[in-house]
Amino acid sequence: MDLRALNRATLARQGLLERSSSSAVDVVEQLLGLQAQEPKPPFIGLWSRIERFEADELRTALRGGDVVRATLIRATLHLMSARDYAAFRTALQPALDGAMQGVLKARKADVDVDATLAAARKLMARGKKLTFDEIRDALSKQFPDVDHRALGYVTRTGLPLVMVPTDDRWGFPRDSQFQLADKVDKTAATEELVHRYLAAFGPATPADMQVWSGLKGLRNAFAAVADELDVLDGGLYDVPGAPHPGPDAEAPVRFLPAFDNMLLAHKDRTRIIDEEHRPRVVTKNLRIHPTFLVDGFVAGMWSVKATKRKATLVLEPFVKLTKKVRGELEEEGERLLDYSEPGVVEKEISK
Repeated sequence: MDLRALNRATLARQGLLERSSSSAVDVVEQLLGLQAQEPKPPFIGLWSRIERFEADELRTALRGGDVVRATLIRATLHLMSARDYAAFRTALQPALDGAMQGVLKARKADVDVDATLAAARKLMARGKKLTFDEIRDALSKQFPDVDHRALGYVTRTGLPLVMVPTDDRWGFPRDSQFQLADKVDKTAATEELVHRYLAAFGPATPADMQVWSGLKGLRNAFAAVADELDVLDGGLYDVPGAPHPGPDAEAPVRFLPAFDNMLLAHKDRTRIIDEEHRPRVVTKNLRIHPTFLVDGFVAGMWSVKATKRKATLVLEPFVKLTKKVRGELEEEGERLLDYSEPGVVEKEISK
């Protein structure tokens, strides 16, 4: 597949060629989760992918437990459907363990992981809800000579903790509470995860999935299900029947939020962003700036400067934009401001 065909195939699965009419829960599952380091970006990510998406739909799904926010893929906070969280939490545990050991080594922390997790599980038993500061403080009383941040990280990565949603505008307050997940399947459904990853981000290689998941040894997992997959040139795999709209498929302008997984799900990210531009989007402290797509590829970054009275969408293009493209961005940008800053009367787009 050439680069444009690969781009269009991935955009189609990510709901970025045409907005979906499906529910928020179904789209979260289609995307195999949305990174949620901050609570607002997943709302923007779904707005860019769902026709007439309303924030209340996702808030309702969070409060009803159909969608959870938890430490998961790449040991970062993600939104995921409760069904997928239960199915894949165990399969992703080795990546979480690897992140845990990396932090413990970096902090030179001597932690009895098993004892810490046993104490944390007992602390969180019977539906107890605690903030992370409360969890760390309680564990520090039991392990007074151990780095309290290391105790917290062991708990965050070792137990299936989910955040407790509230009525906040974006679903979660700054100091959220956590509780144990109701159910986590004990079977590591790694082979099913391969299918779901390809359905969301394919065509892709085992190395691509490793970057997305943090899991190692994925060549074996791909080999185990190779008979169920399409094997393409360039070492790419795909699920049969997945969308392949072709290189000439129209790709409308789209706004992607901070930390969007489209920029984080492959080893070779040239299918979505030119290597020349990637250092401007990915900061040294691993923050991923919001971006906008033109003809299917990242063409710049965006931000919103808002006060109580005025919201300004600031566009920072990487390339010269035609008058037609700038008009399309401004039209889509006005809708973005209406969605993300509904209480602000005066709105403008920087030129």
